[in-house]
Amino acid sequence: MRVLLDTHALLWFLLDDPKLSRVARDVIANAQHRPEVSPASYWEIAIKISLGKYELREPLGAFMDRELADNDIRILPILPRHAAALTDLPFHHRDPFDRLIIAQAMVEGIPVVSTDPLFDPYPVRRIWERRIS
Repeated sequence: MRVLLDTHALLWFLLDDPKLSRVARDVIANAQHRPEVSPASYWEIAIKISLGKYELREPLGAFMDRELADNDIRILPILPRHAAALTDLPFHHRDPFDRLIIAQAMVEGIPVVSTDPLFDPYPVRRIWERRIS
């Protein structure tokens, strides 16, 4: 099963942060699942680092290249059909990064690993506390 990681889920998994739920960790680490990340996530991280809201112990590029490869996390490119889905997406969620992640998940028909309940009004499955198969 393919799963799309929200930005916090990606970071919490890569940094082994206890804020990541056990269910989310198990889904991401399961060899039968294929975790994917949107470029919106590493763009969001870069902006937070540049604003001083987040800090890594190494340059972002080196961190992301190594961690994505080591954890077999694939990049889901932003395609025109993903951007097109944003034109009709209701504004239940106003964060532009999350809106793009939601649009990608909707178009691809894949669940999102996220703690954010603002994803729930959209037609995407959100994985956090409950297991799905």
